[in-house]
Amino acid sequence: MSTSVITSPIHQDLSDRIAVITGASSGMGRAAAMLLASRGAKIALLARRKAQLDEVAAEIRRLGGTALAIATDVTDAASVEAAAAEVRRTYGNANLVFNNAGLMLPGAIGQQPQAEWETQIDLNVTGAMRVIQAFVPQLEEAAAQGQVVDLVNTSSIAGQYVYGYFAVYSATKAFVSHLSRHLRLELGPKNIRVSVIEPGITETELQSHFTFQGAIDWIKNAAQSIEFLKAEDIATTVGFIVSLPRHVNLQQVVIMPTKEGI
Repeated sequence: MSTSVITSPIHQDLSDRIAVITGASSGMGRAAAMLLASRGAKIALLARRKAQLDEVAAEIRRLGGTALAIATDVTDAASVEAAAAEVRRTYGNANLVFNNAGLMLPGAIGQQPQAEWETQIDLNVTGAMRVIQAFVPQLEEAAAQGQVVDLVNTSSIAGQYVYGYFAVYSATKAFVSHLSRHLRLELGPKNIRVSVIEPGITETELQSHFTFQGAIDWIKNAAQSIEFLKAEDIATTVGFIVSLPRHVNLQQVVIMPTKEGI
């Protein structure tokens, strides 16, 4: 009887991967960048805050990794296209995109400032699409060359359930989840894996942007009874997804704090 050695995806070498990460200056994006870089991937860090990006890039290099910081505003099509061109020029075609930039601003319908709900839609929906449109040509070229290729979109458990005062945010994440299903239909036959991750409450700086008192109180109360997910938990999940064999696509992953009972 023949035997084979099973290599854990958690420790797989990723030195053949060119990874683009949006929202890379903090939270899930930063954690994913650090993890993927530690396993050998070349990292392109995209976010608006250049100073923070430079800090992440410097930390990756200090630990022996490879990183490129590109100040990018996903609400600006020209900025995203320029970032895609710089990635190709520096590393070659991206074969891993973690489409992660996002914003969460709860508020009451009819009372929330227009700028808050418009910004969520532009960043979470249109921004996500800008990243996809800019990088899919690179993913297609990489897949045609036989490389392992991944597009991982960040959604939220809020895209599946109804939460008071989270209507706009939840709707934007429902868009991302359903978009990802359609992308699999189009891109899967081209050997591009499309995955969507849907985390529950995660300890990131997103909550620090809340302006609606009801949501501020809700998140504070939740923290008394629930141990929130950490950004590193999401990063570990991303690392697992992209390390599976080429023919395996982990399509949709819901990641919840154990005590968040929904």
